[in-house]
Amino acid sequence: MAQVDAHHHFWHPARGDYGWMPVDHPVLTRPYHPVDLGPGLAATGVTRTILVQAAPSVQETDYLLGIADCTPHVAKVVGWINFEDPGQRDVLRRLARHPKFAGVRPMIQDIPDSNWMLKPEVQWAYEEIISLDLSFDCLGFPRHLDPFLKLLRRYPQMRAVLDHCLKPQLRDHSAENLAGWAEGMTRLAQDTGVFCKLSGLVTEADQMPSEQLLRPYTDHVLDVFGPDRVMWGSDWPVARLRCDYAEWHDMAQRLTARLSPEDRDRVFGRTAEGFYRL
Repeated sequence: MAQVDAHHHFWHPARGDYGWMPVDHPVLTRPYHPVDLGPGLAATGVTRTILVQAAPSVQETDYLLGIADCTPHVAKVVGWINFEDPGQRDVLRRLARHPKFAGVRPMIQDIPDSNWMLKPEVQWAYEEIISLDLSFDCLGFPRHLDPFLKLLRRYPQMRAVLDHCLKPQLRDHSAENLAGWAEGMTRLAQDTGVFCKLSGLVTEADQMPSEQLLRPYTDHVLDVFGPDRVMWGSDWPVARLRCDYAEWHDMAQRLTARLSPEDRDRVFGRTAEGFYRL
C-alpha cells in the first residue's frame, strides 16, 4: 500500500504573506521546500502527500501549485480563496482546472468570530465548492465544534475534513475538557459525513506529549469516525516544534496498533486517496 501524508506545508517567509509566523523563530521562520521533506519521506515510506496552504492569499496557492507541478510526491494542493469576496468565484473556477488542485481551506482558527463560517455573505463559497466537486478543510479549535456542525449539516454534499482533530487543547488537558471535545466530535461524526485528520496533535501541548496523553484523543477519533474516515497527516514542518517527521509517524503507528492491518492501511493511505481523489 502506498502511504499518504494527508497534511503538510512548504513555505518561503520572504514571500511576505505568512502573517501568523513569529519573527525570527528558529524553527518556523525559514524556507521549507521539497528537498527538506525528502529525508522524512525516505525514513517512513510515505510516497504521496497533500500540500496545504499556510497563507491567506491566492498568490500562495499559485506558488504551491507551481511546486506541485515539479514535485512528483505532491499529489494534491489545498489552497485558499477569499470567502468574503464573491468576485473570487472565477478564481476558484480557474484553480479547479488545475489537475492537482483539491480544494480550499479558509484560516478559520485565526478569525475572532467563531460563527464567521455561517455568515450569509460567505455561503456562496460553499455552494461553489460543491458545484465544482472540491474539498473543504476545516481549520479550527474546539470552540468551532458547534459552528462546524451547523455548517456541515447545512451542506451534507460537501466533502469536508476536520484538520488536526479540531485541535484539542492538550496543554489544558482535563477530564472536563476531554469530555467536551469528545462530545462535539461524536456529534460531528454521527450527524455529518465529515472526515478527520489524525494530525497536528503534538503541537497542542507545551512539550512533546506522551502516548498516554494522546491515546484518549486518538482512540476517540478512531472509534467515532472509523478508519474509513480518518487519515494520518504530519503537519510538517509545524510538527518540528516538538519532534521530527519520522518520530510523529512512528508514534501514530503505535497509537493505531490496535487496528487491523486493513484499517491501518486506510488511516495511512487509502482514506486520503479516496477523499482527495488521488
